[in-house]
Amino acid sequence: MESKSTDDLQQELMEQPNLNAYIHDNQEQFSDSSMLSLLTELFARKKLSKAELARQAGISEVYLHQVFAGRRRPSRDRLLCICLGVEATLDEAQKLLKQAGYAPLYPRRKREAIIAHGIIHRTPLREINDKLFAENEKTLF
Repeated sequence: MESKSTDDLQQELMEQPNLNAYIHDNQEQFSDSSMLSLLTELFARKKLSKAELARQAGISEVYLHQVFAGRRRPSRDRLLCICLGVEATLDEAQKLLKQAGYAPLYPRRKREAIIAHGIIHRTPLREINDKLFAENEKTLF
């Protein structure tokens, strides 16, 4: 089956009065990739331990293991910290946020622009938090 654009799916959803019919007709169109599988894939490409990732992400090793085991769902900010720890690209971070059901980084907001810039330029988390603090924005942790 040919892949439909998100706009096409949105239009069908608005026009279809029967939700069950929409779900049945578009079963193959639904995203099956989860945030956890994408995160695991990104981590596997890195040559670092979970202990090192936890340190770089500013989170506890126990918490990180719980995330990878599927027992904890990280908040948006914690997920961004993990993205920084695995040195995700901005596109990868945006995809992770989307898969987790969170809003993507929005460059019209100062806080979001600072975080996005840090991801793009591989700025250490500590420096991103320092810049957020200096700009009177909420830090990532």
